[in-house]
Amino acid sequence: MKKTLILILLLCLTLSSLAFTPLQASAQGQEVDLTCKSACLVDYASGNILYSHNSKEHLPIASMVKLMTILLTLEQFDNGAITEETLITTTENASSMGGSQVFIDPYVEYTAGDLLKSVIISSANDASVALAEYISGSEKAFVVKMNEKAKELGMVDTNYVNCTGLPAPEQYSSAQDCAIVLKEVAEHQLYHKYSIIWMDELIHPSGRKTELVNTNRLIRYYEGCDGGKTGSTNEAGCCLSASAKRNNMRLISVVIGANNSQTRFNECTKLFNYGFANYESKNIVDSASPIMNLKVSKGKQDNVDIFAKENYSVVVKKGDKASYDVTFENPTEVKAPTKQEDIIGKAIISNNGKVIKEIDLVVKTNIEALSLRDCFDKIVTTW
Repeated sequence: MKKTLILILLLCLTLSSLAFTPLQASAQGQEVDLTCKSACLVDYASGNILYSHNSKEHLPIASMVKLMTILLTLEQFDNGAITEETLITTTENASSMGGSQVFIDPYVEYTAGDLLKSVIISSANDASVALAEYISGSEKAFVVKMNEKAKELGMVDTNYVNCTGLPAPEQYSSAQDCAIVLKEVAEHQLYHKYSIIWMDELIHPSGRKTELVNTNRLIRYYEGCDGGKTGSTNEAGCCLSASAKRNNMRLISVVIGANNSQTRFNECTKLFNYGFANYESKNIVDSASPIMNLKVSKGKQDNVDIFAKENYSVVVKKGDKASYDVTFENPTEVKAPTKQEDIIGKAIISNNGKVIKEIDLVVKTNIEALSLRDCFDKIVTTW
């Protein structure tokens, strides 16, 4: 009888453990069924990783290298060194690039806007080198800047050797680092001017035309996708970094080393679907609503509304509460005169005691100081 009870007890324990194990496995690997070598899904606003699959592994990334080429070019537009109308004289070296290209002619002038458009839409190697040579004098000097920028951005798993992504033994990156650079690129409005174009054409100085077709199919076939970069070589397989926005939430999806072109689009779509289905954006600081109202000292108005200079939102699992605290450092009153957008304090956002963001607090109106006549009138009025 005792042996029978022991056997029954052991059987129950075995069955309970068998029933529990699949649930654990399901919870850990519920997420996305992928076949690529590496992938990640990142919240654009915070940079938090929502899904990771070998996301720090060093791998060739083919033409996704051009994301850094695009970023450095956009920064030249930002600082005024280049405009879209700037004329760039091409070289024989640039026009001789193999792989994906727009067949630029050597020793003629193209606008910087047309060359950038060719890189963003059609992943043109020749246009990439033409931009690199113009910005830095040579592709080699430009690559030095690429690696310096990568270091500045904290891309610790990246080493650039060229500006195109053409095969090079010592060139590598990771899914996480690709997400970092795409995040930076996506902050530029000029980038989105071209990244959302499905089909266009490059008109060469000779009048010859080259058709441009966006290599990122998701900008046409996936709701909310407005940018990204493909890559494909024998060494790297098929790769894709993409950005999509829905309901005030932007996600970045990266796939490296897919077996074929369609698989990279499918797996990037799976990552986006997982993110948009399971996460939502929570607004922590709203720049459109006043944060507080402060007394004005020696001003023509008695009080003024104070606003955050920018919004801040976070992505959390649907149904979860956003455990973020917001504290303020500001004076008890605002001294006149004060101009619109003057900084009078800051909002400090913390998560579990760790400061993750500081946002300036500003006034949105000019506050004039009281004149002697104003002071006299005020005394008379309040007498």
